[in-house]
Amino acid sequence: MNSVPTPPVGEGQGSNASPSFRPLYQQIKALITHSLQSGEWKPGELMPSEVELAARFKVSQGTVRKAIDELAAENLVLRRQGKGTFVATHHEERAHFRFLKLMPDEGVPHHPDNRIIEVKRIRAPAEVTRLLELKSGDAVVYIKRVMSFDGAPTILEELWLPGQVFKGLTAERLVEYKGPMYGLFESEFGTRMIRATEKIRAVGADAVAAQYLGVAEGTPLLVADRVSFTYGDRPVELRRGLYLTAQHHYQNDLS
Repeated sequence: MNSVPTPPVGEGQGSNASPSFRPLYQQIKALITHSLQSGEWKPGELMPSEVELAARFKVSQGTVRKAIDELAAENLVLRRQGKGTFVATHHEERAHFRFLKLMPDEGVPHHPDNRIIEVKRIRAPAEVTRLLELKSGDAVVYIKRVMSFDGAPTILEELWLPGQVFKGLTAERLVEYKGPMYGLFESEFGTRMIRATEKIRAVGADAVAAQYLGVAEGTPLLVADRVSFTYGDRPVELRRGLYLTAQHHYQNDLS
């Protein structure tokens, strides 16, 4: 078992001396997150039990449970009744729809068909450099694809990924991979998307979008600009999606 630093505050101790003081369960949460980030437990893998983690970190089982509760709420781990706690993975069905918010007006949500238009390595444009916190001149992998539901083109997407992280990502690999794209990023490039921020606005389809989505220029579309982050709040993807909402709507559950 890998050695892990002992939490700086002992069980039952309290302190108001330092403004940086964190409750013990949050310190345990940080240590577990570090183990997830380092790959000690792989996506989809069963984690040690709460009893085992409590012994490892020398804290109570209740403290560990509270830390796991927060990690589960943040979709980093998944509890399965009677089976234990597993590292969350983008290969789970529910994970796909956590990031794809376009839902059909009728019927049940389902996976779109993907058509890869273009994949190439380019020098990162200034805006991409800024949002992905890259250095000037760094390379990115640029991807353009069309996503269709029941044969109808519905989403035109452009993605920018740090070239250093996604070495070897090609159009051929994307085409042959049949699972969700984030699943590919996770399993083959060791990059798990943890959270994302989005900005959404309404636009009229330009000539390029109109061509790929099969609509007239000026047709109303939603455009969503997303920055996705991995562990340590490190940005690892910029994605721009143009959504045709003739038969779909954007749905976000607020809590």
